[in-house]
Amino acid sequence: MTGAASTTLEDARAALDRVVDPVTGQGLVAAGLVQGLVVRNGRAGFMLEVPAAKAAAYGTVRAAAEKALADLPGVDQAQVVLTAQAAEGATRVRKGARVSEDPQARMVPPPEAEKPAHVKHVIAVASGKGGVGKSTVATNLACAFAGMGLRVGLLDADIYGPSAPRMMGVDGEPSFEDGKLQPLEAHGIKIMSIGFLVDEGKAMIWRGPMASSAVRQMIHDVAWGSEAQPLDMLVVDLPPGTGDVQLTLVQKLRIDGVVLVTTPQEIALIDARRAAIMFGKTATPILGLIENMAFFADPATGAPIPIFGSGGGVAEARTLGVPVLAEVPIELAVREG
Repeated sequence: MTGAASTTLEDARAALDRVVDPVTGQGLVAAGLVQGLVVRNGRAGFMLEVPAAKAAAYGTVRAAAEKALADLPGVDQAQVVLTAQAAEGATRVRKGARVSEDPQARMVPPPEAEKPAHVKHVIAVASGKGGVGKSTVATNLACAFAGMGLRVGLLDADIYGPSAPRMMGVDGEPSFEDGKLQPLEAHGIKIMSIGFLVDEGKAMIWRGPMASSAVRQMIHDVAWGSEAQPLDMLVVDLPPGTGDVQLTLVQKLRIDGVVLVTTPQEIALIDARRAAIMFGKTATPILGLIENMAFFADPATGAPIPIFGSGGGVAEARTLGVPVLAEVPIELAVREG
């Protein structure tokens, strides 16, 4: 495959600038609509960011842009993700008004959430903040399901910090077949991550709607299973927090339940509580709470040493009315994978 040597970013930009923006009459690059352009190993793609009010006019433009990239020397696969960006300032707060304590109270009810085709169950793994081991838990949960003989998929929905490729020890790029992305596989698990589609050292500087659109495509445009061999379990590693991507997922994806991950200290528990509130407001069931890094076992005596305090996760689970699914110790073997 010679895509990386045959076509440069400059070649791709020139080709895209020959595709006309129907609103401004300029090329797509000149109009500022091309975001996150990538040309690598025979693959080319970008985010086509357009005004939300005019999104319907860009369906044919997206197809033309994909053709322009696919026609470049050495490009075997081209993908353009169309995202609609609301105009800044569209929602204004009048002078003297207070910010609502419940912004979801004025959200438009979402359409009925759906599961990806040929997927039986969806379990999301969430945390209120980063650094609590959420991705480690999600990865090991997927491996545990696979060890039970289930057909399992792992969706790394953490757009800004994808870790599944490294944790699962898999590298490569998904292929396209019959209009669907084919997930990579490792340890008997089907895996999809934005980390497969961008360079590892590149920062994902995307607005919320762009990230949400990418996640929607990884849910519904991926061949997770088939009619003959449906996926038994899709484990979704959510980004930390309660932002756009999380809301998009709980509103658009029918989730059977959420596993909350926290550490024992209060600062992590506060954010876990916020995440639980969001899931409550969106009627997403919480299956239980996992307290990660609960203690460190003394190598000499085996006695538990509560480095980050003790009992916080148990108390929080009691407050939320959910079970404690596990108290996971700090172990060197987990860090080493």
